[in-house]
Amino acid sequence: MENMKLNNNLECPMLGLGTFMLSPEDAYTSTLEALKMGYSLIDTANAYVNERAVGRAIKDSGIDRKNIFLSTKIWASEYENENTVEETLERLGVDYVDLLYIHQPAGNWLAGYRMLEKAYREGKAKSIGISNFEGKYMEELETKWEIVPQFIQVEAHPYFTQKELRVTLDKYGIKLMSWYPLGHGDTALMNELVFAGLGKKYGKTSAQVILRWHTQMGFVVIPGSKNAEHIKDNMDIFDFALTDEEMEQIAKLDKNERYYHRTDEQLVQFANWKPEFEK
Repeated sequence: MENMKLNNNLECPMLGLGTFMLSPEDAYTSTLEALKMGYSLIDTANAYVNERAVGRAIKDSGIDRKNIFLSTKIWASEYENENTVEETLERLGVDYVDLLYIHQPAGNWLAGYRMLEKAYREGKAKSIGISNFEGKYMEELETKWEIVPQFIQVEAHPYFTQKELRVTLDKYGIKLMSWYPLGHGDTALMNELVFAGLGKKYGKTSAQVILRWHTQMGFVVIPGSKNAEHIKDNMDIFDFALTDEEMEQIAKLDKNERYYHRTDEQLVQFANWKPEFEK
């Protein structure tokens, strides 16, 4: 596994397990399997309603807590709940997380960010981040943060490389964590000839080539799966490296086109929706 150094000198693995859309049962099994295989980064969120399951898997793995990089996200309807950090830690069964995000630029997101900064100062979050903050939201936050975030989690893949956003990120040393890293299952992306050719050269699948591209772009990548073989294959990407010329070939695929288009109406809905947490 390769690691990256964050702007606060904390180290984070380049690849982890995402648990978006995994039921508590599947999140438990996948997290446990991943940790046994050697994963050390696990990403979850209030809104995934599987934090308790992830926490149980971490405990049952028997792996020392300090050897696991645990990431979660505070949901928009929780930004004004002064107890939300403690409640999140309680669900996970831990006394700190390695990375704590606010999930959406919805509702009173500045109150949410202040909560992150407080958690960081108190040692309850070793690093902090923003998820889905782009454009005007990133520009506004830039003028208001007291502590620069370590991470942003956004959609990124070879068709959408976040070129514009990365100008701001590079200025502050903020790292990017990719979601939809494989194009949300888009067969057009997976079937691009460049990936087939590189897969043949290196003895890898197209998915493995794309995941390796992410890490060589400097992105942390968190593909999710409930299939143990896929989880294993996703980790098997650090025994080869794409050349500069091959990275340039892949760069030509960039269309600056995303799969997910969030609306202002959705942001209002996000602020009003309350997750039904596991009991």
